[in-house]
Amino acid sequence: MSIATALNLNKWKNWADWKLLLFLILFLDVKVGVKVAAIILIYLTRADFSFGFNFKKSRLPLFYPLVIAIALFDWVVSRNFRLSYDVVLLTGVCFWMLCILAMHQVKLSVEHQEAETINRTIILFFILNAIVSFINLGAIILETGHLNPYTYQGHYQKYFIGTGDYIRGLTFDTSTTNAVLNAFGVIYFLSKKNAAMLLVCMAVMLFTGSNCVDLLLLLILAATFVFKSTREQKSLIMVCGMFTIVFMSQISPQNYIYVHETIKNNFFPQPIHTVPPAKPLPYITLRQDSILSPEEKRQKVAQGYLDSIYVATHPNPAPHKEYPITLETGRIVIPGTNLNLRQYQHITDTTAYQKKLIGFIDAHKAQLPISRDSALIGHTPGKIVEMKQTFGFFKEHPFKLLTGDGTGNFSSKLAFRATAIGYAGGYPQKLAYINPDFLSNHLDIYLNFFSKNKDNHSLINDPGSVYDQLVAEYGLMGLAGFVIWYLGYFVRHYKKLTYGIPVTILLLGVFLLAYWFEQLSVLLFFELLMLLDIKEHSEKKSPVYAN
Repeated sequence: MSIATALNLNKWKNWADWKLLLFLILFLDVKVGVKVAAIILIYLTRADFSFGFNFKKSRLPLFYPLVIAIALFDWVVSRNFRLSYDVVLLTGVCFWMLCILAMHQVKLSVEHQEAETINRTIILFFILNAIVSFINLGAIILETGHLNPYTYQGHYQKYFIGTGDYIRGLTFDTSTTNAVLNAFGVIYFLSKKNAAMLLVCMAVMLFTGSNCVDLLLLLILAATFVFKSTREQKSLIMVCGMFTIVFMSQISPQNYIYVHETIKNNFFPQPIHTVPPAKPLPYITLRQDSILSPEEKRQKVAQGYLDSIYVATHPNPAPHKEYPITLETGRIVIPGTNLNLRQYQHITDTTAYQKKLIGFIDAHKAQLPISRDSALIGHTPGKIVEMKQTFGFFKEHPFKLLTGDGTGNFSSKLAFRATAIGYAGGYPQKLAYINPDFLSNHLDIYLNFFSKNKDNHSLINDPGSVYDQLVAEYGLMGLAGFVIWYLGYFVRHYKKLTYGIPVTILLLGVFLLAYWFEQLSVLLFFELLMLLDIKEHSEKKSPVYAN
């Protein structure tokens, strides 16, 4: 090998943190097995277990060991020593351990690599994610044969307004995960004034169709525009706003209508005025001859004759044709799409998963007040009902307010998964576990909305929320630990933070949408960006970085 070749290879070797990039790709994958494989692989190549937990200046957030301690404490105090719950508890502890192991490796990469190397690694990650996201979109275009599937109503409206749900990106997780990651990217590249990558992330985020994330990011960009941005950044923010307008008005106008209707129906519901329908007279041909008068019998015979003549002279219409038709005059006409055809109508048939949920409801009606009677909550969104349930629970059980109801007992992805109803992956049926507190509260909300038609399957009706998980399952100690030893771990460096501040605000907003700690994706990327931001601005004052 020549010296020039060796130098060139060494240059590419140091151009990015390839180990970190591979770890991010694998660990952010939706499958838990791939995440575990990523942890094993990186610890085989970098076997460092010096986590550095201490109360004075902890190297990693003390929040993680705190929630594990609370979980074990609740388990002992509640004496819930059953195999089914022991498995749930062990699984929950393993999730928190994975958080520690993953953040530790990200911290090592940030400590050992130059900030610019990490920056190039992040750029590579978002390029790969964009490629996969656009492949997702391209596959939909090929399947539908339409350049804009967001307005295509064929395939029984499989895509249409829900096209964004299939833009899952490199993680193959939900489109909401893809949206949040790209929203982080928009803020990060805005700070770096990297226009090309910012617009790539903005485009991918919009294509996911995640309206909640879009709104949160736009609010943050608007605040940044007003309070802290250069002229160049203001221009980029305006371009992002134009991207949003074009997407909502030209690419996916149904998304705008959906957002408008959702806000109106959930927060400004109109009273429903019902008028009793007039009792229709039975069609004469369906009435028995014995109850007909002589005149009505003659009418029935005449009507039958006319119906038979109509059927004979009006055969079934030919299938609708969308290809060009040449008229007798020679004019070529391209007919519009007949949206009344069956293939352009939304399938209202109950899916296999919904049938499973309905069967579960029928078997547990006594414990499901909302699913049993939806009128109890009316138009109230599931997120609001969730908060009311949590407050109501602690009002009835104040002694649980300090440390919560226990891991997997009230509000978490694990609690849903352990039901073995197919939420968030499979779970052994023989080990299925459902705490009564969870059954009559958050599970009831989920069953009520997601056993119904697709219009109810929205984030606004999903009870998932990090705040609710922390309060309900780990109590005030868990919530305080999060504020002091997780947020505080980063925010204490607020004087050094640039993009870290809006990224944190975005994270606090999306915490309302899902159980992100258990997703093992968004939080790790947040931690990477925050650690990098602290490192970059520490190095400006001192060549040695110390946290």
